[in-house]
Amino acid sequence: MVKRCTWCGDDELYIHYHDTVWGVPVRDDHTLFEFLILEGAQAGLAWITVLRKQEGYRRAFAGFDPVKVARFSDSKLEKILQNPDIIRNRLKIFSARQNARAFLKLQREFGSFADYLWAYVDHQPMQNSWGSLKDIPATTPLAEEISKDLKKRGFNFVGPTIIYALMQATGMVNDHVRGCFRRKECAALVN
Repeated sequence: MVKRCTWCGDDELYIHYHDTVWGVPVRDDHTLFEFLILEGAQAGLAWITVLRKQEGYRRAFAGFDPVKVARFSDSKLEKILQNPDIIRNRLKIFSARQNARAFLKLQREFGSFADYLWAYVDHQPMQNSWGSLKDIPATTPLAEEISKDLKKRGFNFVGPTIIYALMQATGMVNDHVRGCFRRKECAALVN
């Protein structure tokens, strides 16, 4: 029997996400922008809720193209707010535009969002060794530092817990627990 992190349970979508996405290092700005928007949408909700609406988000937010999202008008965002295929929270929806604008500005300054973000971990994934789900922190001092800087740069919905979830999802930290088959596989993906 394959051993996994217990948080994915037996939901097929969650298992697929755990087995193929979570913890894999992401250095592509487009994908990082998608995770940034989705992690912000998760605030206060279970990640499975966001996963089930991911395709709806892709359609509503122009395939997560930050240039297009940055240009969304208020009326476009109001229309998105009526879309049942996404989480209909006004602050989260309007923050996507704000984050797209801040994202593009940060790209201009650093060359890429990936270069900015990955510099916090010296461009190499941090390899943790947690015994169980209860050992994994919800945030860390590093996530707090990144969160604080992103907020100063105009980002919204980037609190430390959201940022740590982003770091886990995009492989900046490998938080697969000891005994999970993906822990070693993700550790081998170091660039």
